[in-house]
Amino acid sequence: MNSQSLSHVPTASGTLTQRLTAAALACVLGAGLVFLAGFSHIDAIHNGAHDTRHSEGFPCH
Repeated sequence: MNSQSLSHVPTASGTLTQRLTAAALACVLGAGLVFLAGFSHIDAIHNGAHDTRHSEGFPCH
């Protein structure tokens, strides 16, 4: 292998803007899931995450 063939190896890191956008979207999605499950009036959703929420100190009652 020569150095020219290694110059076009793609990296998975992405740009700083792409990484920050992905992190922000992951935080919004995570917070949305926690709050939607916590305050849901549908018993199946509420009870499905009940023990986890209380173990993390999230009040749902």
